[in-house]
Amino acid sequence: MTTASSHALIRLVERNPSISGAEIASELVPPPQFSHASFDSYRPDADFDSQQAALDRLNQFAGAWRAAQRPGGFFSRKRPARIELPGVYLDGGFGVGKTHLLASLWHVAHGPKYFGTFIEYTALVGALGYAQAVELLRGAKLICIDEFELDDPGDTMLMTRFLGELMASGTRVAATSNTPPNALGEGRFAAADFLREIQALSSNFETLRIDGLDYRRRDTEGRSTTLDSEADVAAKAEALAARGHGVSLDAFDDLIAHLATVHPSKYVKLLDGVEFIALSGVHELSDQNAALRLVAFIDRVYDAEVPIIASGLALDEVFDDDMMAGGYRKKYLRAMSRMIALTTGELPPHD
Repeated sequence: MTTASSHALIRLVERNPSISGAEIASELVPPPQFSHASFDSYRPDADFDSQQAALDRLNQFAGAWRAAQRPGGFFSRKRPARIELPGVYLDGGFGVGKTHLLASLWHVAHGPKYFGTFIEYTALVGALGYAQAVELLRGAKLICIDEFELDDPGDTMLMTRFLGELMASGTRVAATSNTPPNALGEGRFAAADFLREIQALSSNFETLRIDGLDYRRRDTEGRSTTLDSEADVAAKAEALAARGHGVSLDAFDDLIAHLATVHPSKYVKLLDGVEFIALSGVHELSDQNAALRLVAFIDRVYDAEVPIIASGLALDEVFDDDMMAGGYRKKYLRAMSRMIALTTGELPPHD
C-alpha cells in the first residue's frame, strides 16, 4: 500500500516481533492511564459508603503488607502485622474505580510485582509454557489481575492452578473480574461467580464490594469516525508521517490476517514507535477467532493511547449480530467503546 514517495510509513503486517520472558514481564505494569494512580487520587462517591470502605481496607491491606516486609526477627518487640488472607477481590459493577484501586495498590507494593489483565497472563503462559511462566513470576510480592475472565473454563482452570502455585510460595494476589457469558445485567456484581470458578483458591480471597454509578456511561455512546476512502486514509497517514510522526498504514483484512500469525503476547511489540494507526477497508467480521484477536489488539492499542484513522465501516460496527448475542458480548462492547475513543480522539476514563 505504501509507495516510493511515502514518508517512512510503517506496515504492521511486515512486523514479526520476538519477545523474551523478561520483556513480557516488564510489560506487566499498569497502563499509562494509571501510571500515577494512587489511593489519594481515588475520589469515593459520598452516596456509596462501600467505596470509602474499600479504599480504607485496601490501605490497610497495603500497610499490613509493607509492615510484614520490615525486618524484625524473632526477638523484635512487635510482631509484623499480618494479612488475614493473601488475596483480595474487588467486586463491583462497571465504572466504580476498581482498576484505579488495583493500580494504586500495585504502586505502593514492594517488588517484584506485576499488573496485567487476565488475557495478558494467559498469553504469558502460552508464550513461555506453564513451567517457565511460573518460574518467571515466582518470588513476586504482589500480582494484580484486572478483568479476570470467567467465560473460558480451560483458561480459568489454568489461571487457578497458576495462581495457586504462586500464592503457595508467598505471593499475594489482587483481582477484579468480568461477568460470565450472557450474564443478565452485565454490570452486576460477580463475586459469587468468581469464587465459584476459582473454588480451589476461593478461601484465600477477601471480597471487597464496591457499589456505585458507572462514571463512564457515555463510553458506548457515539460512533467511531471514518474517512471517506482509502485514498483519504493514505493521504492523512502521509501528512502525519511528513510531520515526523510514526504512522502505520495497512489494509484491515491484511492486519486481521497478520494478527493470526502473531502471538497475542507480542501485540504490544507491533506498536513500537507507532503514534497513529491508519486502516483502510474496514468491514464486518464473521469469524469469532478473528474478532477476539482484534479485541486483544485493540486493548493493547488503547493502553498505548494510539489513535486510529480508518475508512470503510465504522470500527465499532465490525462485530456481527451473532457475536453480539453470544458469550463474548461484554468483550465486544468494551472493544467498541475503545474503538470509538481511539477514532474520535477522546480516550474515556477507565473502570
